Amino acid sequence: MKDLLNNIGKNAKKAFSNSISSKKKDQVLKDYQQLILIYQSKIINENKKDLNYATKKKIKDNLIKRLILNKKKISQIIKSIKSIKHFKDPVNNVLEKWQRPNGLKISKITTPIGVICVIYESRPNVTSDVASLCFKSGNPVILRGGSEAYYSNKILSSLFRKALKKNKVNENYVQFINNKNYMIVDFILSKMNKYIDVVIPRGGKSLIKKVQDLSRIPIIGHLEGVCHTYIDFYADLKLANKVVLNAKLRNTSICGATETILVHQKISKKFCDLVLTNLKNNGCKIIADNKIKKNFEGKIISAKPSDWSKEYLAPIVSIKTVANVKEAIKHINKYGTMHTDAIITKNSKVAKIFLKEVKSSIAMQNTSTQFADGGEFGFGGEVGISTNTLPPRGPVGLNQLVSYKYEVISNGKIRK
Repeated sequence: MKDLLNNIGKNAKKAFSNSISSKKKDQVLKDYQQLILIYQSKIINENKKDLNYATKKKIKDNLIKRLILNKKKISQIIKSIKSIKHFKDPVNNVLEKWQRPNGLKISKITTPIGVICVIYESRPNVTSDVASLCFKSGNPVILRGGSEAYYSNKILSSLFRKALKKNKVNENYVQFINNKNYMIVDFILSKMNKYIDVVIPRGGKSLIKKVQDLSRIPIIGHLEGVCHTYIDFYADLKLANKVVLNAKLRNTSICGATETILVHQKISKKFCDLVLTNLKNNGCKIIADNKIKKNFEGKIISAKPSDWSKEYLAPIVSIKTVANVKEAIKHINKYGTMHTDAIITKNSKVAKIFLKEVKSSIAMQNTSTQFADGGEFGFGGEVGISTNTLPPRGPVGLNQLVSYKYEVISNGKIRK
């Protein structure tokens, strides 16, 4: 295992030493999407092996749903690669340039980050998205997928390598760890910092916590998505009803799903009559404070302080009344995870306070938190969502996978 991983690290570093033209990058991506189409039946057959394994292991239904590859899903994968291909190459772009009074000419220019390792679970489309985004941004990538998607990930990564080989590009720009040993992740995080520049975890809380606890390599990612929607005194309740239902129940298993609803105390009765009733009628379990319980006739579980920091990833929501926008912000900044938080209001002054003062990497107004996604942001895809205080923050797409350097030119200038 040690030799396998060290060789993968060395191969990635070697690949990184060769820069690739924008034209060649786009040709590789074009060939990759064509290969996926040609090998569509084989991809689906390999995916069936993973589905059989997942069924035997009694993996949860929502995870199996993420795992499935069919013609529709493959079409979406190809569409995502096409989208990434059409973006401008993010490398070697001049962000700023200026000249100092002493004659120094300084330019700030984008560069790839380096070797990226992505550790992820369940979704095979992560393999194609991440490989495409990392390659287009000039970063070699090491892929460590979950055992439940082993065969799907393997064929999708091998087809990318096939596209690289066809274009005479080092195949090790994309490497899939062809080994299910669970100790591999520990070794990557603790022993491979001389090869890997950034680790990006995508998966459940236990995986991400493990990465955060063990990694000696910088991390881009988030632990939990405790997302909030605050319904303000000036909210349009019909709009709130539509947005909240989507934010909570469209897909309860994603990190952008709303987990806590905050309600201005002066509209709690109207909120209960319309929004809460609608959530309840659509199968959502309600956990709420005493003020909400007094105003709602349906079944409600009394909220405990620990409920405010829970990521349910299920049709369950916690609800709390607050006195004003400032109290809502205070609650979010205390219990939230700096992922995605929204306000529903018609009052632009209140909205501005909220958008500026919540610490979230994504702050929204009159919008479903389920839009926290690189594809929805127009990034073509994402390698993950970052809640780090330092950049990148939010969806990490193509333009977030580059760093920068300064180039300084003069005519023999020396410093006095």
